[in-house]
Amino acid sequence: MTTSSVAVGAVGLGAMGRPMAQRLLAAHDSLIIHARRPQPELIAAGASWAETPRELASRVDVLLSMLPDLPQLEELLDGPDGLLADAGDLLILVGSTSSAPAVRALAERLSARTEGRVRLVDCPVSGGEDGAVSGTLSIMLGGAPDDAAIAAEVLAPCGTPVLLGPLGAGEVAKACNQLVVSATILALGEATVLAERSGLDLDALWSLLSRGYAGSNLLDSRRDRLVSGDDSPSGAAQYMVKDLRFAADIAAATGTSPVLLPALRAAFDELVDAGLGERDIAVTRRFIASRDTGEH
Repeated sequence: MTTSSVAVGAVGLGAMGRPMAQRLLAAHDSLIIHARRPQPELIAAGASWAETPRELASRVDVLLSMLPDLPQLEELLDGPDGLLADAGDLLILVGSTSSAPAVRALAERLSARTEGRVRLVDCPVSGGEDGAVSGTLSIMLGGAPDDAAIAAEVLAPCGTPVLLGPLGAGEVAKACNQLVVSATILALGEATVLAERSGLDLDALWSLLSRGYAGSNLLDSRRDRLVSGDDSPSGAAQYMVKDLRFAADIAAATGTSPVLLPALRAAFDELVDAGLGERDIAVTRRFIASRDTGEH
């Protein structure tokens, strides 16, 4: 397989997958897709439709999966119309935030079943929907060097792919990323409530603090939402529960006793239990403000 001639496909065409697919289509001049729902915009832009996962696998060399997690990918593997039914030499790029051990276990099963023809690279991303649209995602690769090199070239239109280690390394990196993101957005929500209840001008506050050590890409992307209280769905907070669970698995596997991680897991569990999980992660402002009133 050489990067100059690979046929690229995509599944998982949601909030992140669709804009990534659009960028792959524009860069590679072709893209083969399969989805549960019609994708008229991608088809109009030139993408080709595969009726079944089997057809998809038979037509591509590299398949990007932006499905939510591994179980959704595994649902597409088996059966007469599954990905494995007619797959040749196939490299699957796993873009979901998933368990690193589970990714490695899936790779071993696929290799054994296909005599090494089907291989995995994990490639979780950070940067949100905005980054997917603009092609500025941080793409965390884990896998064999040759496979990762192919993945990096295929995914370059979507952002900056960097190989961080063997298979599973990308998922470890994403868990570390989500630990920082969850801590930051919770701190931003809490600070916003403290400032508001103290009579501060929130827009002036965050404009000022964004120039100092409190500044971050996350603050830049969520500042207007924190100021206005707009937490309409985009980047659902509930996904942090899964992501932080994977981070806890890594902590256990490495013999690490984290300080923040248990508190963050408890906070996001409480947030989801309060019915706020489908809101944008900027919902941390509403969550903190409601904890003393019980109103969400």
